[in-house]
Amino acid sequence: GLYGGPSTLSQKATINYLMTVALEKIAFVPFGLLVDKFRWQVFDGSVSPSEYNAAWWKLRQNYQGIKPPVPRTEADFDAGAKYHVPANTPYLRYFIAYVLQFQFHEALCKAANQTGPLHECSIYQSIPAGDRFRAMLRMGSSKPWMEALNTIAGTTKMDASSMLRYFAPLDAWLRKQNA
Repeated sequence: GLYGGPSTLSQKATINYLMTVALEKIAFVPFGLLVDKFRWQVFDGSVSPSEYNAAWWKLRQNYQGIKPPVPRTEADFDAGAKYHVPANTPYLRYFIAYVLQFQFHEALCKAANQTGPLHECSIYQSIPAGDRFRAMLRMGSSKPWMEALNTIAGTTKMDASSMLRYFAPLDAWLRKQNA
């Protein structure tokens, strides 16, 4: 977590905290994926220039559940408002970073022998977690990211389940509220 020590937060404060983090992190994940999905469709020719805007909004609706606020046509190029699209800059790195952030956090919490809820974990002053983190940072950009992941988490596979565990109390609360 972002604060130290055992939890003294009420359930309401915990839910508010997790909701705030989720609105920043979880809400971004589908967008982080769809930007490059759009770029790939353009590159592989499955979307023609005359369909760019429709394809963009189809992805936005499918992945984010949103529609344009006003009617859009092919005369508009809404995808171009995202710098990475016209600049031909890959965007998937942000999606991956959001997933890995939680996977790293959980692995470092385990190294620190933390046993409580993942969102309450602090690795502050943990020598084993610090050593593992330092070993990963020492690699710099000289090694493939899978090796860095292996150094931290003991695996070369990306796994979003850490994100699910981090937000589990919020998920349970939302399910109860919407039952």
